[in-house]
Amino acid sequence: MMLGFNPKIPNSIPSLSAPPIFPFTVPFLRSFTHSHALLETTSSGRKNLILRVQNIDRKVEPIPSSLMASEKELPESNRDLYPHIEPYSTGFLKVSDLHTIYWEQSGNPNGHPVVFLHGGPGGGTSPTNRRFFDPDFYRIILFDQRGAGKSTPHACIEENTTWDLIDDIEKLREHLEIPEWQVFGGSWGSTLALAYSQSHPDKVTGMILRGIFLLRKKEIDWFYEGGAAAIFPDDWEPFRDLIPENERGCFIDAYKKRLNSDDIETQYAAARAWTKWEMMTAHLLPNEENIKRGDDDSFSLAFARIENHYFVNRGFFPSDSYLLDNVDKIRHINTTIVQGRYDVCCPMMSAWDLHKAWPEADFRVVADAGHSANEPGIAAELVAANEKLKNIIKNKGA
Repeated sequence: MMLGFNPKIPNSIPSLSAPPIFPFTVPFLRSFTHSHALLETTSSGRKNLILRVQNIDRKVEPIPSSLMASEKELPESNRDLYPHIEPYSTGFLKVSDLHTIYWEQSGNPNGHPVVFLHGGPGGGTSPTNRRFFDPDFYRIILFDQRGAGKSTPHACIEENTTWDLIDDIEKLREHLEIPEWQVFGGSWGSTLALAYSQSHPDKVTGMILRGIFLLRKKEIDWFYEGGAAAIFPDDWEPFRDLIPENERGCFIDAYKKRLNSDDIETQYAAARAWTKWEMMTAHLLPNEENIKRGDDDSFSLAFARIENHYFVNRGFFPSDSYLLDNVDKIRHINTTIVQGRYDVCCPMMSAWDLHKAWPEADFRVVADAGHSANEPGIAAELVAANEKLKNIIKNKGA
């Protein structure tokens, strides 16, 4: 990929000569007088985008060193994703008269247990989720939440609330005979991880949270009621245009009507539009493979219908600030928060609010990343955070 300067943009703001340019480059950088970008090639051959900005109009406050990854804090440890592995056991657990959830275990059967909480809700797990963890050290547990992935019934929103999922996590822990475990969750997974750990703090040995989502009204409004459209107006229009103008006062209500329509094609059309909107905004640079997931009607229906169900009901929390109000219950848990600076799906304001309420947690801002856990900078920080907890556990056992 080549980088160049666009003479049509004042102050020589950099643009990517190979389309598509990420549409929030200009809004985020226009306030800077000079900026330049370059490609750095690492010893492994990976090309990293380095963005350097200088501002001569006004002072830019540096990000406090406590918020950024510091190599001085940890011994040399791996930051690369681990190789692909296969599960050593899989199964289905009946958690209610209606719902059965899929689960799997990989890595070391005698290792330290860690449970992966996927996003969405409704996103399901994937084999790549196993790669954040050292398979020689961790006993890696993945499961599909109610209605998602391989769990049944598919895309079902009946008996499907945050509190049901918390009960399911406990049932799975007991089923696998695990006394306590590490919890790892991103996006909606961070929401569920916070809610679960606040309900069962004695069962959690440590947490890794990514792309913080507190499910507050302002977060829902930002992404689904037009806020993020200021950055992605081109991708917003198909999401908007599915809804008639007289129903655009509340998009999540309008989509609820269609995602639960009696007509399956109406459901699928709404699910595709909803899912593609999120997939198009999840990366700093567009990721075609991720966007194509919106064409899978089975995936999209579960993803969109379950997300919409939770968002219409505000996560089933008793108050808008519930997760922040209950931080004291988990303040003692060793936790790392990883946040992409340019996360449009779950903007950094939520991670910042959580950091302010919970300064004891390690807060790491990835300067060149959006929302996805699969972006190189975020993936590296997630692996490093697991390595940090691994080293703490090893030192305790020494």
